[in-house]
Amino acid sequence: MRVAVWYNNRDVRVEEMPKPEIGAGELLVRVAASGICGSDVMEWYRLDRAPLVLGHEIAGEVVEVGKGVEPYKAGDRVAVAHHVPCNTCHYCLSGNPTVCDTLRRTNFDPGGFAEYVRLPAINVDRGVFLLPDEVSFEDATFVEPLACVLRGQRRANFQPARTMLVIGSGISGLLHIQLARALGAGRIVATDISRYRLEAAKRFGADMAISADDFSPDRLQEANDGRLADLVIVCTGAVAAVNQALESVERGGTVLFFAPTAPGVTIPVSINDLFWRTDRTLTTSYAGSPDDYAAALRLIHARRLPVREMITHRLGLAETGLGFQLVAGAQESLKVIVEPRR
Repeated sequence: MRVAVWYNNRDVRVEEMPKPEIGAGELLVRVAASGICGSDVMEWYRLDRAPLVLGHEIAGEVVEVGKGVEPYKAGDRVAVAHHVPCNTCHYCLSGNPTVCDTLRRTNFDPGGFAEYVRLPAINVDRGVFLLPDEVSFEDATFVEPLACVLRGQRRANFQPARTMLVIGSGISGLLHIQLARALGAGRIVATDISRYRLEAAKRFGADMAISADDFSPDRLQEANDGRLADLVIVCTGAVAAVNQALESVERGGTVLFFAPTAPGVTIPVSINDLFWRTDRTLTTSYAGSPDDYAAALRLIHARRLPVREMITHRLGLAETGLGFQLVAGAQESLKVIVEPRR
């Protein structure tokens, strides 16, 4: 089968690899669509393991069913989770399945930028989601990123009618905006360095979109009846954005660090000025649980979020390298989908 092998963001090669053979409890899925995630282009996170077949936002069709697999059959249309929890460890039983050791080790074989993937038995058991007829394969590539966004807003104690500031209006920021709008947020303010993405933020639900170069806490207060943001979601790893977030959160509010910084970055924080007597909360979020995947699929099926309108590029497997350049360059693209059958 053909696969797109990632060596770095400027070197992605279409190569041949044997089609995976499945065993008992496993599934073979023909990939119909696979989204390029912002984390796919984080070279510092992956270069020491290259070459890799990446791609974890996938949807496709079951073509082979291993012995003992009861719920699924050839021809089923599915979205799948690459990371799944054990459901029995301390972290899972404490309601934190995304920090489970098993979740961090599980994956499918090889990755979504391939014609086929093999789903191990544990992924089949708790990481396969049947697609309703009304949900296209392209729509279903948003299940994984939306699951992450759902968990993030839950961790950040999202509440309707509150003011939200989203720093960074790439695909994650736009999904946060859309979800918050669907769930009844009050005023939503978005920032970015890209005019193209600021326009997208307005189109997908932000009340105000401000260039990061022009943004300040004072400007936020002017637009928000003298108050800062109840919830700040940071969707970029830029240090300036982190500092901006800490200056822009209201008393009693929360900052959600949704994107990682570069390795080794530390930010000095004044406990007295930022936290003492202000009840501000800082939190992070990683990945999504199987329940989050299921909830994300329900939202997509119900058309609560216009995810299809976010797709700007549909590429064949041979164009995967172009897709990586588009996502890494963060210019005039939003969601880039690779369709191996093209």
